[in-house]
Amino acid sequence: MAKYYLTAQNTDFRLSQIAPDALSGKAANAQSVRLCLHRDKSFQTHLGIGGAFTDAAAINFEKLSSEKQEEVLRAYFDKHEGNAYSFCRTNIHSCDFSLGNYDYLGRKEDPELNGFSIAPDQTTRIPFIKRAFATAGGPIPLLASPWSPPAFMKDTRQMNKGGKLLPEYRSAWARYFCKFIEAYEAEGIPIWGVSVQNEPEATQTWDSCRYSPDEERDFVRDHLGPALNKGGFPNKNIVIWDHNRDHLFERAKAVYDDPEAAKYVWGAGFHWYDGDHFENLQLTHDVWPEKQLLFTEGCQEGGTHDQSWALGERYGRSMINDFNRWTTGWLDWNLLLDETGGPNHVNNLCSAPILVDTQSGELKYQNSYYYIGHFSRFITPGSRRLAISSSRDGVLTTAYLRPDGKVATVVLNLDDTAYTCDLKGDLKGTNVEIPAHAILTILED
Repeated sequence: MAKYYLTAQNTDFRLSQIAPDALSGKAANAQSVRLCLHRDKSFQTHLGIGGAFTDAAAINFEKLSSEKQEEVLRAYFDKHEGNAYSFCRTNIHSCDFSLGNYDYLGRKEDPELNGFSIAPDQTTRIPFIKRAFATAGGPIPLLASPWSPPAFMKDTRQMNKGGKLLPEYRSAWARYFCKFIEAYEAEGIPIWGVSVQNEPEATQTWDSCRYSPDEERDFVRDHLGPALNKGGFPNKNIVIWDHNRDHLFERAKAVYDDPEAAKYVWGAGFHWYDGDHFENLQLTHDVWPEKQLLFTEGCQEGGTHDQSWALGERYGRSMINDFNRWTTGWLDWNLLLDETGGPNHVNNLCSAPILVDTQSGELKYQNSYYYIGHFSRFITPGSRRLAISSSRDGVLTTAYLRPDGKVATVVLNLDDTAYTCDLKGDLKGTNVEIPAHAILTILED
């Protein structure tokens, strides 16, 4: 037997469990799509899926009533009632989704880091993370990423608008990572790993810093890797790149071709903001199969796009294509934004799976929340991706064997027509209809 969960445009189905015959024969002229699963062909192990604990998310969370706070926590982190998020990200001091620039040195020139303090995070962000962990039943892996070093460490003397890390401060900046890990773990928040720099090829109006490929390689090899080892964190994972898929291969090559740098690096992170370029994931894996791939950030830019169906489909399409090209985990951006898509200190407003109306206190679930849930609720950490094929270009699919022995298969229909899913190979269940512009999860019972 199998269970079926459906989200579909122009219906009330939102991660709804349906009977296999609920839609059978309902669509006129439904065509067939063949889905063929092979359990004997497996690939990467799944780490988890989640979002980001930004300052904006924490500020919006704090504004909610206690009842709505509990709803958000359950919606994202409850393993039975919610999306069962199992892997998340946070920013090291400020990012664009903060109320302004800040660092952990009080904006003072302090190369010895004597005044280091995570006090700015202890009001809203850290309490939000702790409550999320409690809802999840314990700590979940957390990736920490910097948007900029402190201003005095940069050639521009400001955190915004790019600039570069000055060579004389590379060691101090590497020790800053260690201070951050030590301080967060003292709060009971384990750090899974760090990325070197968020979007190192971008000069943004907000917190940003540029690294050339060689500069990133040298910083990892000569400073960050050794500092983590010396600081007592040799098992923390280092993620390079943390930018778009377009230049992933060349940036990975610069680091991985240097054995002394590569030995410190777990893998490469990537975003989705400049084209698809899914082929670059496959190429990077093919050349360096021992290194991992992680989707570290994605959101719909340019405002909230409230109730846009294309928003969810963008998530589903990216997640399936990324997973089918060796991506081990997938991290959405802000967990919670307000009705403007913020707050953001430079007006770089975006969407989030859950929006909060700060006037009414109500929560607005976007279809991206449900599309993500079709993966995160059913593909559990430790699952192994299986070989599965689709006979239609507009129907994408991925499948995983879970640690409990069940197979979770996700089917995404991007077309304007419904299809009857013709299940073949080791895919068990009843042939079920998937409507146009819908996503379906089949879970073997």
